[in-house]
Amino acid sequence: MTDMRVSGQDYKAGCPPVDGEMLEDHGAAPEDGDDQVDPWSVSSSSAKGVDYDKLIVRFGSSKIDQELVDRIARVTGKTPHRFLRRGVFFSHRDMHQILDAFEKQKSFYLYTGRGPSSEAMHVGHLIPFIFTKWLQDVFDVPLVIQMTDDEKYLWKDLSLDECHRYAVENARDIIACGFDVNKTFIFSDLDYMGASPAFYRNVVKVQKHVTFNQVKGIFGFTDSDCIGKISFPAIQAAPSFSSSFPQIFGERTDVQCLIPCAIDQDPYFRMTRDVAPRIGYPKPALLHSTFFPALQGAQTKMSASEANSSIFLTDSAKQIKNKINKHAFSGGKDTVEEHRKCGGNPDMDVSFMYLSFFLEDDDQLEKIRQDYSSGALLTGELKKCLIETLQPMIAAHQERRRLVTDEIVQQFMSPRKLHFNC
Repeated sequence: MTDMRVSGQDYKAGCPPVDGEMLEDHGAAPEDGDDQVDPWSVSSSSAKGVDYDKLIVRFGSSKIDQELVDRIARVTGKTPHRFLRRGVFFSHRDMHQILDAFEKQKSFYLYTGRGPSSEAMHVGHLIPFIFTKWLQDVFDVPLVIQMTDDEKYLWKDLSLDECHRYAVENARDIIACGFDVNKTFIFSDLDYMGASPAFYRNVVKVQKHVTFNQVKGIFGFTDSDCIGKISFPAIQAAPSFSSSFPQIFGERTDVQCLIPCAIDQDPYFRMTRDVAPRIGYPKPALLHSTFFPALQGAQTKMSASEANSSIFLTDSAKQIKNKINKHAFSGGKDTVEEHRKCGGNPDMDVSFMYLSFFLEDDDQLEKIRQDYSSGALLTGELKKCLIETLQPMIAAHQERRRLVTDEIVQQFMSPRKLHFNC
């Protein structure tokens, strides 16, 4: 794909407003030197990674501040997840609205997804699912998970059968995160689109209300892109509406949706939020996460197509150790003497970044930060901390996945009524 940096003002000049209305304000356009963030690629020129404060301004979202974190704690009666405490989920759209309704005993549902481009997922893919499981547990709400095997067929050099098989295999890893089968529906687009007239009706409604000029402006499509790509955003939008799942919500069209996702997916849902009021549905709310960096540094996110940039959920303890020791970018100094004297930079160190995602103990993480910054902790010792954190975590995931039978996968992926307290 060509450069598809996204901004709210990237809609093409001369494109008429949809149904005579102006589109939602999405912030300022990117300038030269800005981080590149779109649904297909992420890159930054900074060793610290993407500047998320600038991204909030560009995308026109709201920062998850301490006041919101505290409110989530009050409403749920639970300690906020470490991803909230540490700013891994850092941006939102309309989360206060979700909480306002929840306090009035009005429920909502969760929607997240996965683009199955390979059989093995990496640890970065776990981030939205770990957090979504916590949300499901503390709010006691149903969840739909979209497997966009159709998208991967359109964008990748893969057969339809391969994409569908990857969707099922990735579903095993998602189920292994511990989701409640009574409150979770996982679906393949290739299967569900043909089985649910209600879902397809919503796809068509979205398609009618977004012009070709607009999707070119939002997503950077060109005249040489296949028409499947141009129409796909409507398919990712449709799960945002409760009427797409009549087996769960009956005829309800007013159940609001909360979408936890990485912020590179936000362009899809800015489009969705523009369309929703015009087709009679509530706008989905969103919680945005930061990116999980590649082993080589925070300039790019971890990629399943680059074996040495990623720690896969299928990796052995030895592979995990070797990858971290060999490839994890260090924020330390060139020599032990210089490091002891000047200390390292944890904000640039990939091992510390990974610990901030997976180490539960806040005090322990802060001590590691201080010791590394002061030079008391060496790079090799920091990498050892990460290895000792990831090895048992991934081994436990592999054991849970081993117990996910074909029958369990079928149960999760069958359209059915879920537990839902309206």
